[in-house]
Amino acid sequence: MLSEDMPYAEAYASEMTLREMMEAYGSDVWNYAFFLTRSREQANDISQEVFLKAYKNVGKYRGQSSMKTWLLTITRNTAFSWSKNSFWRRFIPFGDQPVTVNAPSAEREALGNQYANRIWEIIMNLPDKNREVLVLDIQQGLTIGEMSDLLNVPQGTVKSRLARAREKVKQAIQKEERE
Repeated sequence: MLSEDMPYAEAYASEMTLREMMEAYGSDVWNYAFFLTRSREQANDISQEVFLKAYKNVGKYRGQSSMKTWLLTITRNTAFSWSKNSFWRRFIPFGDQPVTVNAPSAEREALGNQYANRIWEIIMNLPDKNREVLVLDIQQGLTIGEMSDLLNVPQGTVKSRLARAREKVKQAIQKEERE
């Protein structure tokens, strides 16, 4: 059982090993780092740094949010610190990301992958604030409240950013379909 399911999250967190933390939340942290940086290499580096920071500071985890939200907050802060150093600003095309599509034929699978990749390209081209909430919603499955805590903005702001992001993606898809 993970910390968000337990009443004594702080005590549980202090007993987690680094390995347990990485196994439970590694893919969430890496995926979020990737969407913030758009670089596999930087996502790897940031993920490692996040878990080292988290493990060193696990005693400071108070259980006010889920362990996942706490780790994603560290991920966000670490990624923004890296962005200030601008040496990592290299774009790796999203097309390299594997996309899982259940399709009965190779042709249908290829079309599905192409469509999914195009949607993610649209998402990745959204303004940072819109892209971030959409990724937290789609990829991480966070609630409005968890996103609000993570981003340190009111829930209404999260809702409006999410609505704007969804609308921009919808408009971009409709525009492409007309062309």
